[in-house]
Order: sequence, then structure tokens, then C-alpha cells
Amino acid sequence: MSDALTRIADALDRLAPPPPEPADPYAHPAYLWHGAALTPARAFAPLPLDRLQGLDKQKQTLTANLERLAKGLAAQDTLLWGARGTGKSALVKSAVGAIQADGGNLSLIEVTASLDSLPALFAVIANVERAFAIFVDDIGFDSAAEGRALRSLLEGGAEARPANARLLVTANRRHLVTRDIAEQESAINPRDSIDDQLALADRFGLSLGFHAIDQDTYLAIVRGYADAHGLPMEEADAIGWATRRGSRSGRVAWQYVVELAGRHGKAL
Repeated sequence: MSDALTRIADALDRLAPPPPEPADPYAHPAYLWHGAALTPARAFAPLPLDRLQGLDKQKQTLTANLERLAKGLAAQDTLLWGARGTGKSALVKSAVGAIQADGGNLSLIEVTASLDSLPALFAVIANVERAFAIFVDDIGFDSAAEGRALRSLLEGGAEARPANARLLVTANRRHLVTRDIAEQESAINPRDSIDDQLALADRFGLSLGFHAIDQDTYLAIVRGYADAHGLPMEEADAIGWATRRGSRSGRVAWQYVVELAGRHGKAL
């Protein structure tokens, strides 16, 4: 029985693909972290910064912070929060891409694994002579305990992130941990419960808000995309698309341009 199990295990080992070789941390503009090793992003093609409309203040602030990080200067961890589809993730990638285009020694690492794996990532990059923007997209927590783990990584814990890395986190709400009215009512001091939940957001040195855009900004975004891809644009049609979608955002604008390209027989 033991020999049979050994043969089965050996056969499975032969069938299973070997683990991927860790990527060279100096070689690529962007990586993915799945929890065990860095892998290069297959296609890192961020939008030009000027394609992002209505975000001038956010662009200026985030880019300046990442420029300092790329130069080895003091830089902040950043929380980008606000309405869905308003350009939070796009801005992170575009800002990193803009700094790389200017020769900045900065790479993006998008985290797709559990936050519990971040100490292992920090160990991989801590001694690399390159700066890293650690990108955690669309984060949210259902309990304060999950939030405390990230707080430890940001500041004050034994496994705090290294000096050459800063976290860039996007979320749809300013306060990352769900605030429960019942929990506040049951607390001896309700203010203590609220303060504990707000403490995670306070760990970020920069907090950039993204808000719903007006019609003129929405049309400017559509026009920028359409001009870049040589597509004709009708304002009434673009407005109708947003009305049917029930919102105006950069994401809705791009979805309209995809539709427009398809109608005109073009690939994007």
C-alpha cells in the first residue's frame, strides 16, 4: 500500500507544473504578488495622466508623493477613496507610469493575495535598490480585527513595510471597516468603538477623495478617449448612455467608448 501511494505521489509531482521562478525585481515596470513570488504583469499600459479628467488635484498630490518615493525620500502611504468608477485605480497606474517615463526608479506591485502574505512580500523587496508602490485595489473589511492587521503593516508593527515601499490602497468608502450602529450602542464608551474603526484610515498619510462627476466632466472624458482613438462623438448619445447606466463616471465613459468603437468596426 505504501509503495502504491508513493508511485501515485511521484506521478502527481511529474504532472504538476513546477512553481514559477521569482521574477527579477529590477527588470519589470509592474508585478503581481499572488502570495509566494513576484510575477511580471503581462501588459502594463497605464493611461497617460492627461487622459484622466477632473482629477487635477489628486494627480498632482499622488504624483508628487510617488516622485519622492522613487528618489528614496520620505513618502506617504496613500488611501484613495470614493465613488466607484471615478479613476482611483487608473490614477495609481498612470502616476506610476508617468514617473517611469521620466526615468524614475519605481515599480508597481499589485497584491492579489491575502494581506497576511504582505510580510513575505516585504522580505522579498526590502533589500532591493528600487522603490515599490504596493497596490491593494478595492479593499474593505467586515471586522475590526482584519483592519488591525493592516494597521500593523502600515505603522507600529513588527512587520511594518520597508522604507523602499509604500502602500496605495483604493476603497469605495473613507472608513474601511464597517461601522455598526449596534456595536456603538453596546460599547461602554461608544466613542472608543468609533475611534478604533477610524484609526485604520488615519494610518495613511495621504487620503485622496474621488467624487461623482458632473456632466461636463463626463463629456470631457468621453471626448478625450474618442479623440485618442479617432472615433466620432455625439454628446447626446454619450449622455443617453450614462443615463441608461444610471451614473456618470470615468468607467462609464470608457464603456461608452468601447461601445462606440464596436459600432464603427474598430478594436481598442
